[in-house]
Amino acid sequence: MRLLLALFLVVSPIWPLGKNPLPGDPFLIINKQKNELAFIQGGTIKKTYKVATGKTNDLTPEGLFTITVKAKNPYYRKKDIPGGDPRNPLGTRWIGFDAKNTDGRIYGVHGTNQPGSIGKYISNGCLRLLNSNVEELYDVIPIGTKILVVKSNQSFVELGKEYGAIK
Repeated sequence: MRLLLALFLVVSPIWPLGKNPLPGDPFLIINKQKNELAFIQGGTIKKTYKVATGKTNDLTPEGLFTITVKAKNPYYRKKDIPGGDPRNPLGTRWIGFDAKNTDGRIYGVHGTNQPGSIGKYISNGCLRLLNSNVEELYDVIPIGTKILVVKSNQSFVELGKEYGAIK
């Protein structure tokens, strides 16, 4: 009986429990063509930001993903640099998403200690923002928010309509 209950919970449409993103919820679109990010909420573009993306087109994955992790003053594992350290290339915030079946700790929107890199094709796959900009987003982007990464000539309005974020 316990096995049957456990199996039901795993395959049930109510699993995992919790709110799913609904129309009007926050939505992010990153366009690698322009190196810009749009923050959409309530069906309108609230703000756009310049971002840095991958050195090569394939480094920053494209697709529709979900924000799964958020961290203030993230630790930089590759070089053992603690959060808050001015040498930390992740800046002051990490908003991780599940690209390429990862857990949100590999790909993310994050700050930077190199503000001159914003707008360039320079990262190893992540999306860099100025620390002040990622701090703004961090406060209004809940876990579960959808994030679309594309390389497109379409406008943010067109993309938002296509993906149901803008009516």
